[in-house]
Amino acid sequence: MKLRNYLFLIVLSIAIACRMEQPKTATSIYETQLFKDVQLAAIYPDSKTFVDLVPNTHFNTLEEKYLTERQKEGFNLETFVATNFTDKSMKSLEFTTDTTKTMYEHIELMWDKLTRGPDEPIENASRIPLPHKYVVPGGRFQEIYYWDSYFTIEGLLAAGRRDLAKNMVDNFAFLLDSIGFIPNGTRDYYQTRSQPPFFSLMVGALAQDTSDMSLYYAPELSIEYEFFMDRDSIDDAYGASKHTVQITEGGYLNRYWDAADTPRPEAYKEDLHLAAGLHDSTAKRQLFRDLRSAAESGWDFSSRWYGTPGEFSSTTTTSILPVDLNCLLYDLERQLEKAARKKGDQQAADRFRNAYVQRRILINEYLWNEVEQFYIDYDFVRTAPTGELSLAGAFPLFFGIASKEQAEGIKNVLMDKFLKEGGLVTTLVNSGQQWDAPNGWAPLQWIAVKGLLTYGYEEEAREIMERWLALNEKVFKNTGKMMEKYNVEDLSLLSGGGEYETQDGFGWTNGVALGFKKILDEMELK
Repeated sequence: MKLRNYLFLIVLSIAIACRMEQPKTATSIYETQLFKDVQLAAIYPDSKTFVDLVPNTHFNTLEEKYLTERQKEGFNLETFVATNFTDKSMKSLEFTTDTTKTMYEHIELMWDKLTRGPDEPIENASRIPLPHKYVVPGGRFQEIYYWDSYFTIEGLLAAGRRDLAKNMVDNFAFLLDSIGFIPNGTRDYYQTRSQPPFFSLMVGALAQDTSDMSLYYAPELSIEYEFFMDRDSIDDAYGASKHTVQITEGGYLNRYWDAADTPRPEAYKEDLHLAAGLHDSTAKRQLFRDLRSAAESGWDFSSRWYGTPGEFSSTTTTSILPVDLNCLLYDLERQLEKAARKKGDQQAADRFRNAYVQRRILINEYLWNEVEQFYIDYDFVRTAPTGELSLAGAFPLFFGIASKEQAEGIKNVLMDKFLKEGGLVTTLVNSGQQWDAPNGWAPLQWIAVKGLLTYGYEEEAREIMERWLALNEKVFKNTGKMMEKYNVEDLSLLSGGGEYETQDGFGWTNGVALGFKKILDEMELK
């Protein structure tokens, strides 16, 4: 463990120990009656607001106070919260755009506005403090998020901000060393799940302009792999345990999976409302786990996870072998093989090579759809493809998993079905969810474009980049902001769908815009 991370961890452990000395009847504030009443009363339009407030005292003490005071005449819940909680969050961005600046000049200025840390531990806070500076996405997201950060890092490197990019990678290394995995985001209510494992790509991105970093971060890469491959004795009907699903004897693919089966604290009332039509407690718990697992995927939410078309309550994420997750783990296994060979550990290198070779075979056997000429998620419970075409199908291009013939098919599907006036649409289904049509997202544009370039499809990649950047620039000109997502089908409208309003800032959009501009500039020089 790096020395600075070690010292920071000691300070954090002392703060946690002080909290543990308090008398406890509940294990977290999210189990208290106060928490449930506040969230169900919808005091705040966004359920995330309350879980980010800091209790002025230990939650068990606060719960006892609440249960007593709510019996009194004239008790007001909103007043109680205002009196007993403090907003110590990092405020959402408030800035006036300089209209004389171009979009790219604006993005350069935004890096410092979105930079936070190093953090000081705050008693009773939900925030997980980090020892190094980092960039937040923006809007309601005032903590670091896992997969967002890879695309932000690519932008920072394109902007020449390598020190800040490395600080971000070091923060993720710290989380792996101290927690054992990288949470969805740096809040304690995210500590039952991770997000798409982009850490190996972050390490690879740092290595692009310097020496190879895989050996330096090898301990943390191993921790990440152990987290996603950890499993109990597989004895259920489908050979599934935690993130792993046994496909053949000794052969595994992975799924998204959350360790908890309760409503998400940051979306408590929304999850309860969705499960209200289920009368069986087991079915409700399964739905809660599937919703949480969809949140781990980063695609929260999408028709991609529906068991029944058009029904959000049929979300069955844990039954699905996702294309993107398995491609990311393929890359992680390759990085681990590289590190082992550099270290001279031939046995480990062979083990990881066998793992990624077998994973590639299984990806092509179970996730490639010959009829659609595209990679599609596989429902291992129903033993059939989900039938849902999504931009996750571009990940095998990004990682070089597809054959030349498969790549040609994927390219044709992307250009014929997914390409819209403003870039690539996320899925072909307009469900009202934010990870569906008509929305386009910066990270998926990046994966598809880089994947096309990997196979030599420069003309197609250029067209996607130019359409996406034109949309970014149009919205920036009209609003002075960079958005979390965009409507790529109707350029007169902003994006929609989801559990919260469209956010501005925005880390990964900024990163991809700078990355695309750099690629296009380099193309012009050829």
